[in-house]
Amino acid sequence: MNARPTSESVPAEQVFDWLDAEAARRAEAGLTRKLRPRGASTAELDLAGNDYLGLARDKRVAGAAAAATLRWGTGSTGSRLVTGSTELHAELEHELARFCGVQAALVFSSGFLANVAAVTALSGAESAIVTDKYIHASLIEGCRLSRSDVAAVAHADPAAVGHALATRRKARALVVTDSVFSVDGDLAPLTELSAVSREHGAALLVDDAHGFGVLGEGGRGAVHAAGLSAEPDVVTTITLSKALGAQGGAVLGPRRVIRHLVETARSFIFDTGLAPASAAAAVAALGVLKTEPHLPAKVLASATRLADLLREEGFAVSAPRSAVISVRTPSASGAVGWAERCAEGGIRVGCFRPPSVPDGVSRLRLTVHAGLTESDVDTAVKVISEAAPPGATS
Repeated sequence: MNARPTSESVPAEQVFDWLDAEAARRAEAGLTRKLRPRGASTAELDLAGNDYLGLARDKRVAGAAAAATLRWGTGSTGSRLVTGSTELHAELEHELARFCGVQAALVFSSGFLANVAAVTALSGAESAIVTDKYIHASLIEGCRLSRSDVAAVAHADPAAVGHALATRRKARALVVTDSVFSVDGDLAPLTELSAVSREHGAALLVDDAHGFGVLGEGGRGAVHAAGLSAEPDVVTTITLSKALGAQGGAVLGPRRVIRHLVETARSFIFDTGLAPASAAAAVAALGVLKTEPHLPAKVLASATRLADLLREEGFAVSAPRSAVISVRTPSASGAVGWAERCAEGGIRVGCFRPPSVPDGVSRLRLTVHAGLTESDVDTAVKVISEAAPPGATS
């Protein structure tokens, strides 16, 4: 029987040798990832970012961020329960709650942390969680940390959710879903999910990151569009870094849920508060959305046009239900090469491969924004078509 090696038996320079082996396996599978820093300005047409309403560079939004920095400083200086909660945070929370028609809101330094907080604080060892199997990674991390019984069921299938709830072993239950799924941009059946959750005494948590600012009346989001915002058993999470062009995230819902998060959510209690500049930018962006409620419709119109034209070229394209559409690729390596050739042609697109895609199918992910013109869309279709690898069309 071989003795277990001791720490002294491995030279210091070899401790991380296993990382090289893992990197080699990823490279062989076409799953290498690299950071590609961009400049402050670029000639590329951006179909990869999440600035859906084009507000990240809006002078009203950027000006508010600059003014807040000069007044409040560059950082919030601490946890929000210590020194990191400013009047700006309170204003943002008030405006978000009023805009979305909920009792209260709580702002976090990222959407990822907002999701982790909502899942963990609203579950626990005495709870069952039922999730769509395609939920965002931040929700998955929350489930892993929750200590709950977790069941991931078939995608967009309320009947499967109902079965999991009916057969759970814990009294409390939480149903977790995205409203707009980030890979293909398809929509969750929120009305049906709410009904089945209520039938089985479960709360419903919806990540509306890709719906807020794009879907619903004036961009109030998919949850609002489904008439669920003010329901006592529904909680919504959003990001401030997509449609609002800022940074951060928020949880929206009943006042007692928000109070519970303030007192128990570790990713809120022990995290430095959102920077004042980001809070002010989000307030300003929300103001723009209120005064220009036509912006979300421009996003959806461009998504529909882009999807229709790509489908005419023979590509497998997801339905344009949101700002996100995807084009299937024959392989992970093919997706990488396709995205690189698109960049060379002046179009920046997203490249989604395993493990980022839950079904294991590689894609180009295209995100549209309100500033796109018909000419921009035509150019994008031409470049994407010319850059396509063999086997990309049906």
